[in-house]
Amino acid sequence: MGKLIFGMNVSIDGYVDDLAGNLVMGAPSQKHFAYWIETIRNHAGAVYGRRMYEVMRYWDDDQAEWDASLRQFATLWRKLPKWVVSRTLSGVGPKATLISGDIGTQIREIAARTDGTLSVSGPELAGLMTRLGLIEEYHLHVRPFVLGRGKPFFQEARPPLQLVSSTLIDDDTVHMIYVPRD
Repeated sequence: MGKLIFGMNVSIDGYVDDLAGNLVMGAPSQKHFAYWIETIRNHAGAVYGRRMYEVMRYWDDDQAEWDASLRQFATLWRKLPKWVVSRTLSGVGPKATLISGDIGTQIREIAARTDGTLSVSGPELAGLMTRLGLIEEYHLHVRPFVLGRGKPFFQEARPPLQLVSSTLIDDDTVHMIYVPRD
């Protein structure tokens, strides 16, 4: 049975590191990016909201300026089965399946037939899945920046959480894992 986790880069004031955040925070350090590579290497699949999927489609096509670590991440991402939750998309790219309708039932079915970790990406989708009680772990990669605006890591649903681990990834990035309290 798959375990659903929600993990993203997040500013210290609680906003996710998306394209706007990257302009302020910059790209992750080499150590942090290596951490993301190992994370994705160990995932069985990914569930995306539409906006996050469109951001991640960047990895579909090789870029001439990429170094070895960027190519490695892209290769791993391309191999990963993906499910995209959207009411507006009519199609998705390679290794991706579009889902809509009863999201809770479909995600439960995907988790039931998948062994390993399924990452959930996109704060709005994670908010819905939190309300449905589907997220088993929250992985915050906290970076030392204040964005002051954007999409909050916790969209709507704010479950009571318990810290289960924290790891210093590099000189200024902490990976914290929380689970819902019973």
